[in-house]
Amino acid sequence: MAANTAGQKADLLIYGPSKALIENGLSPQFATHIFKSLEDVERLAPDMAARIRGVAVTGLVQANGKMLARFPKLEIVSSFGVGYDHVDVNYAREHNVIVTNTPDVLTEEVADTALGLLIATVREFIPAERYVREGKWAGGNFRLSPGSLRDRTVGMVGMGRIGQAIARRLEASLVPVVYHSRRPAEGVKNRHYPSLIEMAKDVDTLVLITPGGASTAKMINAEVLKVLGPRGVVINVARGSVVDEEALIAALKDGTIAAAGLDVFAHEPNVPQALRDLENVVLLPHIASASVATRNAMDQLVVDNLKAWFAGKPPLTPVPETPFKGR
Repeated sequence: MAANTAGQKADLLIYGPSKALIENGLSPQFATHIFKSLEDVERLAPDMAARIRGVAVTGLVQANGKMLARFPKLEIVSSFGVGYDHVDVNYAREHNVIVTNTPDVLTEEVADTALGLLIATVREFIPAERYVREGKWAGGNFRLSPGSLRDRTVGMVGMGRIGQAIARRLEASLVPVVYHSRRPAEGVKNRHYPSLIEMAKDVDTLVLITPGGASTAKMINAEVLKVLGPRGVVINVARGSVVDEEALIAALKDGTIAAAGLDVFAHEPNVPQALRDLENVVLLPHIASASVATRNAMDQLVVDNLKAWFAGKPPLTPVPETPFKGR
């Protein structure tokens, strides 16, 4: 139940960027304590930390093992976003703490963004739009774009819910799709490549939608970019850590690949000047799920996971590393 044995409300930490829907959704039922940064959490008094039973992580703030260990009565971490590499799930599993994320409710929005980013990149929509704004059209038509979807094969890096939604959109546009993942995705008929390098050799476009974390860090490296080739395009709506950013910049500069479309970066919101100076890259500020409707649904799922747990019910969306096994 949400109440302690003494009849008091259960104490929850709301940790990260301010989100009114989460704060307002939890405050009537719980005793909430709002801290925006790791430094703030570290100043939390030990007696208060000892009362915290749940944490709502509202953004990409670090919830590492040291931070989670401050809360000896912690039962659940409800994290905003489908990616949760910023939460130490190994610590959570070892200490019987459930971690939840917010899948499904953002799937279609992110897939829309991935396709839009791909089209904007290969068809050079951003320079074309700037051409009109700068009054240059009267002096002559914008150049023909060397890129097109019509002669491309897309290699998906990751084929989970969002990857499959992106693949559906591409196939509806008559674009062939293959994919690389650690193991074949259940129910997916597209060709599976166990080797990322072998897939990169056979395609000219990579769309990245794989989880972040140590296992995927810099998996798109100089070797992968080289075999992708001079017509190659990289679209990243996963995590910035998945790409070796320095290798990507070098490949874009010297023509190893043709272009890239990026919604995420290694050290966001800090984007390297070298990327910002390039004309053959489209840059977005991590907005793949950033519509009002989708972000509200994600916020609500953070709230609903905590409410379900403290009502004695199973969590709605536990991550695979911390599956619900009953109480």
